[in-house]
Amino acid sequence: MKSRRLGKSAIIVSEICMGTMTFGSQVDEATSLRILDRSFDEGIDFYDTAEGYPVPPDPKWVGRSEEIVGKWLKTKPREAVLIATKVAGPSHGWFRSPKRSGMTALDRRNIVAAVEDSLSRMGTDYIDLYQTHWADHEIAYDETMEVLDELVREGKIRVIGCSNETSWGLMKSLATAERLGTARYHTIQNNFSLNNRRFEDELAQVCRKEGVSLLPYSPIAGGVLSGKYSAGARPEGTRFTRYFEMGERQEVMAKRFVNEKSVASAVRYGEIAQAAGMRPVTMAVAWSKQHDFVASTIVGVSGENQLDEIFAASDLILPPDVLKAIDAVSREIMYPMG
Repeated sequence: MKSRRLGKSAIIVSEICMGTMTFGSQVDEATSLRILDRSFDEGIDFYDTAEGYPVPPDPKWVGRSEEIVGKWLKTKPREAVLIATKVAGPSHGWFRSPKRSGMTALDRRNIVAAVEDSLSRMGTDYIDLYQTHWADHEIAYDETMEVLDELVREGKIRVIGCSNETSWGLMKSLATAERLGTARYHTIQNNFSLNNRRFEDELAQVCRKEGVSLLPYSPIAGGVLSGKYSAGARPEGTRFTRYFEMGERQEVMAKRFVNEKSVASAVRYGEIAQAAGMRPVTMAVAWSKQHDFVASTIVGVSGENQLDEIFAASDLILPPDVLKAIDAVSREIMYPMG
């Protein structure tokens, strides 16, 4: 498997990263460990988790994903595995984290507490990539960048990044780091897929000009691009089938991913993949990693049976005619996720 650099850092990672947000909820521990082993054997050396995982967020299992990663990490040489995790953003806005009694924030106390807890759960003395899970645009970035810099200097973190950030927020953080002389963000982890190409509008240019790498999550659009939600299907046990039944916040998210436009575009992309002799999932992952501003595409699964179609994208380069057909659908059905 090919590798790419994280921003301007010294860290080189595999072009596919295995995400773990289902580990400990939708996926049990034994299955999670087998998925991790198969990923490692396939050449994946980069693994993404978060203090707030698994999803959906729930106090009864929060932190379990990191615990599973930690158990698996003991079976591998630590230097052979690159671990990314995240500190929960502020709980006073659109989402209340189950961590720290729902009082999370991106200040010194919360960040230090989160790092120490993540290190303990994973049984390691350092984190390769540490990310702010979502931003707080109402506070000064100085304290956040300063404490992250201190943790880098202490050797508890190698490099830092952000997630679910805007163009303004990314530029603000970079300017703050430059002004203060602190560590800078080398990565941004945002939603990016055939069904959500908004990153290309502005953030892609920021990444190119500032030397920041995108780590796209949900490259299969939460499973929608596999075709399993087409024709009004609600497969039992799938994430959005459950989300439609879980209350207002989860239902809002489900409708963003599964709606008339997103399903219609998934059908069209599926036809393109079939004509090109590949599975829709394989095409979606290959498309995601075929961008100059992308370092590693974060994939996630709910079962081992989904791995082969993802692994098939490892060395796949989509030809110009497939890319042209994809762009035509994107122009016809614009912004299906809003």
